[in-house]
Amino acid sequence: MDELPPAGAPREQGMTCPYCWQGITMIIEPTVERQQYVEDCEVCCNPIEVTFSLDASGELHFSADELGQ
Repeated sequence: MDELPPAGAPREQGMTCPYCWQGITMIIEPTVERQQYVEDCEVCCNPIEVTFSLDASGELHFSADELGQ
């Protein structure tokens, strides 16, 4: 099992774009317990709603969904 990075340390997160289904990665910085923001796909430029949080043990919970327009 990989060791978790220190709390608040930047992490590379892989995901699949919910529009074009291409695999992409992004660097996330979990400096607060829960974050939600919009980031454009680097392949198709559509907006992706990114949500992530850390639980008490430091495990990352991540989702990337279509932005309801």
